[in-house]
Amino acid sequence: MQYQGGCHCGAIRYVATGEPYNATACHCLDCRRSSGAPFMAWFSMATRDFAVTQGEMALYASSPGVQRGFCGACGTSLTYLNPALGEVDVSTATLDDPSAPAPRDHIWVQSRIPWVELGTTLPAHARNRDGSG
Repeated sequence: MQYQGGCHCGAIRYVATGEPYNATACHCLDCRRSSGAPFMAWFSMATRDFAVTQGEMALYASSPGVQRGFCGACGTSLTYLNPALGEVDVSTATLDDPSAPAPRDHIWVQSRIPWVELGTTLPAHARNRDGSG
């Protein structure tokens, strides 16, 4: 599979190849604050399967060992990178076709904003899907 996407202003373009995994809707405080949205939809790819094809992402060290990639021009939140895991989480909404990969669950729902109704039959986890965090 190949997924292409980019930021709002078009300065950053990327391609993700391979099989996505851990497609989720995250309700944690960090995702909400870094995106300015009530939650973030992400999917994971092996780091080797993700490449910026145009422009250069700005990086923000949001917590120890974690970098969030975004467009320095328009501010679009694009990635969450933890090099120790060998994977990059890509913002689903920044795909040219965000219909897939669709989230398969909700994580960090203990932190969700009270007016956000899940309204789906997807599994919902209080923290990470493995209970950690």
